[in-house]
Amino acid sequence: MKRLAALLLAAALPAMAAESKPAFKPDAAKGQALSAACQACHTADGTRGSPANPILQGQHPEYIVKQLREFKAGKRKNAIMSGMAAPLAEEDMQHIASFYASAKAKPGFAKSKDTVPLGEKIYRGGIAERQVPACTGCHSPTGAGIPAQYPRLSGQHGDYTEAQLVAFRSGARANNAQMTTIASKLSDREIKAVADYIAGLR
Repeated sequence: MKRLAALLLAAALPAMAAESKPAFKPDAAKGQALSAACQACHTADGTRGSPANPILQGQHPEYIVKQLREFKAGKRKNAIMSGMAAPLAEEDMQHIASFYASAKAKPGFAKSKDTVPLGEKIYRGGIAERQVPACTGCHSPTGAGIPAQYPRLSGQHGDYTEAQLVAFRSGARANNAQMTTIASKLSDREIKAVADYIAGLR
């Protein structure tokens, strides 16, 4: 009987040890230190750098981690980002994401007042005759997005958003089937208008 009890206790110990281990908590300060290599393209705090690169400041941490995982796995193609993500452990990704998400994003602005009405129409109402849904359904009326799947868009560089929509349309970016389908139904003019409108969302 004692032997059986000892065996049962020995079997339970690993599970008990796992339960007693504190839950992982991302550390923004560690993320800031780890982000040193990111700063050449994304600036020191992920704010308004080159329009060719995304603004990371204020982005949902879950979305940043998802993209880093997909760059590392090759699901999202980008030679620079694949190389940057390759050495990152899961915890490193979460620390970095926590750092960028910890700061409030600065507002942006639309460049062309002439295309704002078209951009607003697509963002808020979609294009019914082509079965293009309103962007608000996933990215919210203010562009705040939904963590993990749908990024914060408000204030994002219009040039970057336009480039991503074009990449979805061509198949060069293939890590979101829904966005590939939506972008495939948009013209160059419509993509440019909605991307520029998004840049000025508050």
